[in-house]
Formats: sequence, structure tokens, C-alpha cells
Amino acid sequence: MSATTDRAPTREDFAALLDESYGQNEAFEGSVIKGRVVAIEKDVAVIDIGLKTEGRVAIKEFTGYGRDPAPQVGEEVEVYLERVENALGEAVISRDKARREESWVKLEKAFETNEKVEGVIFNQVKGGFTVDLDGAVAFLPRSQVDIRPIRDVGPLMNVPQPFHILKMDRRRGNIVVSRRTVLEESRAEQRHEIVANLEEGQVIDGVVKNITDYGAFVDLGGIDGLLHVTDIAWRRVNHPSEVLTIGQTVKVKIIKINHETHRISLGMKQLLEDPWQGIEAKYPISARFHGRVTNITDYGAFVELEPGIEGLVHVSEMSWTKKNVHPGKIVSTSQEVDVQVLEVDPVKRRISLGLKQCLQNPWEAFAEKHPVGSTVSGEVKNKTEFGLFIGLDGDVDGMVHLSDLDWNRPGEQVIEEYKKGDVINAQVLDVDVEKERISLGVKQLAGDPFASVSAEEGGELRKGLVVTCEVIEVKESGIDVKIAGTDLSTFIKRSELARDRADQRPERFAVGEKVDARVTLFDRKARKVSVSIKALEVAEEKEAIAQYGSADSGASLGDILGAALKAREETPKKAKKDEEE
Repeated sequence: MSATTDRAPTREDFAALLDESYGQNEAFEGSVIKGRVVAIEKDVAVIDIGLKTEGRVAIKEFTGYGRDPAPQVGEEVEVYLERVENALGEAVISRDKARREESWVKLEKAFETNEKVEGVIFNQVKGGFTVDLDGAVAFLPRSQVDIRPIRDVGPLMNVPQPFHILKMDRRRGNIVVSRRTVLEESRAEQRHEIVANLEEGQVIDGVVKNITDYGAFVDLGGIDGLLHVTDIAWRRVNHPSEVLTIGQTVKVKIIKINHETHRISLGMKQLLEDPWQGIEAKYPISARFHGRVTNITDYGAFVELEPGIEGLVHVSEMSWTKKNVHPGKIVSTSQEVDVQVLEVDPVKRRISLGLKQCLQNPWEAFAEKHPVGSTVSGEVKNKTEFGLFIGLDGDVDGMVHLSDLDWNRPGEQVIEEYKKGDVINAQVLDVDVEKERISLGVKQLAGDPFASVSAEEGGELRKGLVVTCEVIEVKESGIDVKIAGTDLSTFIKRSELARDRADQRPERFAVGEKVDARVTLFDRKARKVSVSIKALEVAEEKEAIAQYGSADSGASLGDILGAALKAREETPKKAKKDEEE
């Protein structure tokens, strides 16, 4: 008898006996073991796993999603042993769990090597779908189903297809897969192959696939190229839909290929003759052409001279008189206009045009119609600190400077008499066409009072002349007087009112009183005239001394002045008597 029979068998002894009976490779609970199908009962397979024990597995665990055929009696299969014996004395086994265990090993290896795995989308859940990866269940986010969002995923369900594993966590039993990365990888391979067969400058046919604001995407047979809106035609195209439609077949030229990003730039206008060739000869400077307004911006308007050739009329070249206005208030889109070529730049493909140059310069027209010296009438448009602006014919303005408002009074005082909207007359003083300025004068309409009394102009007023003045106003510092027979006014200060200091009192005079004075200053250029009563008295005194007395005559100054005054009084009487006779 062996030693084993001498004592009660231990757990280790029992394990040894099992190993001896069923082999070292037989596993226990929680392991994948091999079994043999001994019977098929309806939809259940009865499997002998050894250990004098049998278990039952649903047929669908073998045939799920069309992977394996139903097992046959006598066939050897792998199952997962959960428990050796349940309450019914049967082993608890599972084909699904066995497959899952096998699958995890394969999936982990594929995840490490970034290889594709095959799976079947079998159910839809919140945020995505569930995928059977040969027994292991993975989650497929909705964003990872396709390159572009798809509405109907029905055709993708229950169909074996490749996936990429994005994330794995065996402890939590979590697997995240992507179908999109597989499609992108496949697409990139196709794109690379297609791009390798294309060359810059090549002309090919394509189909318009999509239209955007900035251009159109053209399918070149598996890869898309961008046809930018500026490369559709030589003329201005505001939106690609003006020329192209989705599904249209177009002939395009490959302009540029980026082999790294697989981006292809296409052009249609490059297949046509460049209208900018020899542009300087076609549109010489100063020549005038007829065109159509195609686009209006804040800084001007574009005018099409011919298909593919546009020029810019800057806002400053649109009108002679309308300044600081939006171009849309001068011209409108599709309006036909006459323009003049101002500048041509064939390198930058720019033509500068002028609209106002085709219209008569209003300042030239004004100068022809209203020469210097003529009288014009206009409305006061604005008052400034330096003068008045008057609206004139042809939408031009003229300016009356403060110094040209009145001959005698200061302009700052006179301008207060005018207000906006007043219609006034003025004389044209100067027209500067280049600087677009018109100078006007109001006081010139009344004539220059200095010119009419000046001795140079045939008048009598000059320095030393005795004149009669009328008192206009009496002030503490002197008196304001107007020279008789003229429109000239001047001021006689207190010290010039009399020879004797006692008589230099302004209150001696009254408004309207006539007084004689001597002209002490007459400067036509400076427009100044001064008179003095004192200078007249001094001059008369000298004249009397020279006429009625001498240093050795013995006559007193009083006698001399008395004789002079008597002679002065008798002279008018004698003249009156001569007139009566």
C-alpha cells in the first residue's frame, strides 16, 4: 500500500491526481479549456470538459454574427470554465467568454503594432455603436464612423469590416475603435497614388463637386482640387455659382501641387489668352474709353473695359465738386460710363481711370462764363472766421475774404451782418483753375473811395490840402469826421483839435458841425488818410506872418493875425459881390 492510502488525501494530493488523470494542460475555473461536443439538444450543445463533468452552451454563442458554423457532435471546441459544478451538477461554461479571452490577446497585440482589426457593428448605443471584435465588444463613437457625417448607418450594420483600435483598458474591459481612420488611411494611399500621376501644367477634365464663396472643388478622379474664384475667368467673378454648377464637367489646368498635403490648385482662365498682354498699347494714357461699372467699394469703383480687363476709378477721380462722398452716390453697379486712362501698370495688372476727366472742369467753365471783373450772384453756404463761401453756377464755391467785405469797416464786424441762405452779389476777383479756387469781393461793387479822390486818379485829395469835414461822432479821445465830397472817414485825435492846449477839447464840437482841417497823410496803398485842425491853424499862422509882418516891422503877433483873419473874412464877401455883379 502506498503512503497515500495510509492517511487522508490532502488538496495537493487531489490536484496531483487530477494532473495525473487529465494532464498538466487541463485548466480550472477562470480558464479557457478544451472540450468535446457529445450531443446537440435543440439550440444547446452538450460539451464534455473532462473531470467527469459536462456543460451546456447555446448554439448562438458559436454562430453569432455569422462567424462560425454550428458545432457538430464529436467536434473539439474551446470554452471558458466559470465553475466546475453548479447546483445541477453541471459545469458552467461559455463559448463567448472563451472567444473574448482569445480576442483580447490578439487585440492587444494589434493595438501595440497599430494594425487593423476586423469587427462587426451590431448595435446602436448613446453616442455611437457597439462593435464585435471576434468576441470582444468595443465602442465606436459616432464621430469615428466615417470621414463625413452620415445619416443612415443601416448598410454598415452586421457587415465585417476593418477598424483601428484607439484605446484599450483590459481591467475595465473598455475598447474604443475607429472606422474613420481606416478610411482616411485608405484615402491617403489613393490620393498619394493619384497625385503621383499628376503634373503641374497638366490639363485634365474634372467634375464640380462643391461650390463655396471662395471657389469650387473639382473631383479629378478620386482627389479634389480647388479652383479659386480668381482663377475661374480673367474678368471679375463675384461668386463661382455665376459660372459653375455642381455636377458640371470642366476642363482645368493644374497650377500647383503640394505633394506633402496633397493639395492641388486648379485654374480655368489659364486655358485662355491673357488679355493683359500688350495692355499699354491697347490702353494708352489720356485715351478715353467706354466701360461698365462692375463693383463699388468705399475707395472707388471698378470699371470693366473688356472681358478680363478692369480699371479702378478712385473716389478722388470721380467728381470735380463732390468731395468726401461714397462712390455709390456718384455711380451705380452696371452703369455705363466714359473714363480716361490715367496710369497703366502691366506688372501689377492695374489700370487707374478717371471719371471726372471726361467732364468739363467746372472751374474752367466758370472762368469762361464769368471773367475777372464780372458780377455774380450766389447763396451764402458757410461763414468762417476768414470769410464767406458763396455757392455759384456749376456746383462750385467762391470765397469772399473778410478784407473784401467793406472799404471802411473791419471785416470781423461786417460779416456778422450776413447769415446762411442770404443771396448776395459779388465781383469776380480771381479764378485759379489748378487750385480750384474762386476769389470774390463785395466791396468792389461800390468802387474804391480812395481811387475816386486820389490825385493820381484825377481827384483832388492830397497831402497838405485844406478840406471841410463833418463831425460824425464826438469821443473823449477825439472826433470822428467825414471829409466833405467823399466817402472817406477818419479820426482826429484830441491833440490835433487845436493849436492851443486849452482849445483841445472834443466837447467844443457837435455832431453835424462843419470844421476845416488840413490833410496830413494820404496813402492810397495803405488806405490811410489823416486830417488835423491844429496843422491848419499852424499853417495859416505861418502864412499870415509871411504876408502881413516881418521880424523888424514892429507889428505884434496879434496885429498880424487880426489882419489875416480880416482878409480871410473879406475874401468870401468879395467873391459873393463879384457873383452878384
